[in-house]
Amino acid sequence: MSDTYASLTRRLAEADGEIARLVDEEGRRQHDKIRLIASENYVSQAVMEATGTLLTNKYSEGYAGKRYYEGQQIIDQIEELAAARARELFGVDHANVQPYSGSPANLAVYLAFASPGDTVMGMSLPMGGHLTHGWSVSATGKWFNTVHYGVRKDTGRVDFDEVAELARKERPKLIFCGGTAIPRTVDFAAFAEIAREVDAILVADIAHIAGLVAGGAHPSPVGHAEVISTTTHKTLRGPRGAMLMSTAERAKALDKAVFPGLQGGPHNHTTAAIAVALHEAATPDFSTYAAQIVTNAKSLAAAMIERGFDLVSGGTDNHLILADLTSKDIGGKPAAKALDRAGIELNFNTVPFDPRKPFDPSGLRIGTAAVTTRGMTETDMPAIAAWMDAAITAAREGREDALDAIAGEIRDFCAKYPIPGWGA
Repeated sequence: MSDTYASLTRRLAEADGEIARLVDEEGRRQHDKIRLIASENYVSQAVMEATGTLLTNKYSEGYAGKRYYEGQQIIDQIEELAAARARELFGVDHANVQPYSGSPANLAVYLAFASPGDTVMGMSLPMGGHLTHGWSVSATGKWFNTVHYGVRKDTGRVDFDEVAELARKERPKLIFCGGTAIPRTVDFAAFAEIAREVDAILVADIAHIAGLVAGGAHPSPVGHAEVISTTTHKTLRGPRGAMLMSTAERAKALDKAVFPGLQGGPHNHTTAAIAVALHEAATPDFSTYAAQIVTNAKSLAAAMIERGFDLVSGGTDNHLILADLTSKDIGGKPAAKALDRAGIELNFNTVPFDPRKPFDPSGLRIGTAAVTTRGMTETDMPAIAAWMDAAITAAREGREDALDAIAGEIRDFCAKYPIPGWGA
């Protein structure tokens, strides 16, 4: 690890050696593996330092200028700065940086604009949506009348004629677009047209693509969606947190839903780290980074196709690839476990129209945000695809020694790309 990181954790090692050891082991694990989990990234040293500040000592229930505790003179400035940076970066009227994570942020949208039993509409989870878009095992699926759209079987893309027909029939209060396993560009304008026709509020969940939107590598939902929800830790490369953004008309209801509706005091150290991440995302370097994420994803997708992988929708427009392993004669879960042992970290995932169960699905979800942060480029993607193919073949044939050999090759490869804050 770097001397800077060691100095940051020196007192942790003195106070609790066991936890310090586990943290160090996690750092080594992150460094030695190719991280292709689409929802993960590496934060900068600056973001990491902000999350470890004494701001964690302060309780700040309420909003800037309207707190329920005294001593908020500095905290108010930090929160206002974070919100102002979000407004400027995304071009929105209003931003709330207090939500603890993406799921509570989405729940605040329901609390603001719907009542239990109301009809809401979102993408089906097995088709690429999110639990909080009304799926049955989520509170949002239990408290609301939820209807779901999917994708076409022949293209793997949203059928907007079907979406419009469903919306006209069901008349939802809310329509969610976006999700967790969508490899193609989200057509916010098409969703907005349907939402206007049925008098629904369009909610764009850009948790996965926020960094791409900020960097100009994906179209923005601003001007189409009245409400925008996002996490801050995926392609946006910030701390584990979330934001809600909206038109001025929707701001008051959203703020009341976050506090006092769902939360108490915000996590001030996270707010500061969000502000740092937004500051970084406003730079030309970040735009270059966002474009490189997409370039890497397209290169990796092409290399996987050359090696016989079946990709949902035939490829990707963003950071995310969804592979169907049916033709590889292996399930997604055993493949993911084998890849992890071989030094490639990703997750098993359902694919549209998957005949297998969610905990033992047919697919793999792959993302390029983290490897791009480390400095890997499109020239590295064919080698990654080759390692993936070799590991999956070894797993299918029961050759565990081959997995260990691949892991060694990947450790040597990753040594050329130190991770921010720990290895450099």
